[in-house]
Amino acid sequence: MAKPKKTQTPVERRAEELDTIAAVLPIERRDELAELLTDQDVETLRHLVNQGMGDNTLRALASDLAYLEAWGMAATGQTLPWPAPEALLLKFVAHHLWDPQRRDTDPDHCMPKNVDENLRRQGFLKSVGPHAPATVRWRLANWSTLTRWRGFDGAFASPALKSAIRLAIRAAPRQRLRKSAKAVTGDVLAKLLATCATDSLRDLRDRAMRMVAFASGGRRRSEIAGLRIEQLTVEPPIPVENGAPLPSLAIHLGRTKTSSGEEDDVVYLTGRPVEALNDWMTAAKIDSGSVFRAIGRWGTVSRRALDPQSVNAILKQRAEMAGLEPGEFSAHGLRSGYLTEAANRGVPLPEAMEQSRHRSVQQASSYYNSATRRTGRAARLLP
Repeated sequence: MAKPKKTQTPVERRAEELDTIAAVLPIERRDELAELLTDQDVETLRHLVNQGMGDNTLRALASDLAYLEAWGMAATGQTLPWPAPEALLLKFVAHHLWDPQRRDTDPDHCMPKNVDENLRRQGFLKSVGPHAPATVRWRLANWSTLTRWRGFDGAFASPALKSAIRLAIRAAPRQRLRKSAKAVTGDVLAKLLATCATDSLRDLRDRAMRMVAFASGGRRRSEIAGLRIEQLTVEPPIPVENGAPLPSLAIHLGRTKTSSGEEDDVVYLTGRPVEALNDWMTAAKIDSGSVFRAIGRWGTVSRRALDPQSVNAILKQRAEMAGLEPGEFSAHGLRSGYLTEAANRGVPLPEAMEQSRHRSVQQASSYYNSATRRTGRAARLLP
């Protein structure tokens, strides 16, 4: 006699539904999100996956949606209403953009203590002080995007909200900081690679990971963590005058942060990075699936890919081993470092952008200008 099927709770059902999109939208806190998100939230995410939205954009939307739901519950005791009323949007700005000096005389001028403690207890808040204006704008933009996908307009373009943001930013100016305080340029990369001098699996993996990330144009940590054998194509060797040909590989990035599902961005590896990658895959016996994987305590190579946070943590660990200040570097430093190094070596900006896959000339040129402006002719008009 067949056993009666166990009735699922709403949380168990949402967790199962989140699993169905995990391949496109990796979620590390599935059980927590299943409790936090509503049925409509999960359905919206599944709809966006089916619409072919970029993986990185989906991750950002899911992360911000989780934060918004947690904040809404902590601030109002209820799940987010759709569409959100203007008053709730203004409350969000008031809780996240405030003047530290005014708070000294007015304790109510900031995020309420009970809301702050609630979000910290859940791991959503870590830093102290007001949020960066860019973060608040980004979360409001994603909130607006999710609202439109649900078929609503919302009050995101209201004059009151725009004025509140403008006044809050003016009252609490913050210096814009790069994601990585220092770029991982060629000299820094050499110090990191020097810590991977043995033939141990960890050294082989970390050496290959650093070289591939840098040489392929400064790939994002999510792209490195998600890299699979199926994305690699062996290319004809590159001839070298008076030397042995250099091995070459193509990396098919597919859908990225700045491309659509129909595009297939391709970048190339030549020489040492290809050799380092082959050494790692041979030693780890990887012939399919994820390229960069976790390594267990006893040297066992996992079948699962590294998560993006581990890519960042490994770089910081190597920085500390190299005698550098780990807090000054992050995985994003490889991206800025690639363009900075290209500028230092005289590589034309359009050529460097072909490899980095930057779409914005303004963003890419900011790294170029930082590298060359100090010593350039414009700074030496008066000798």
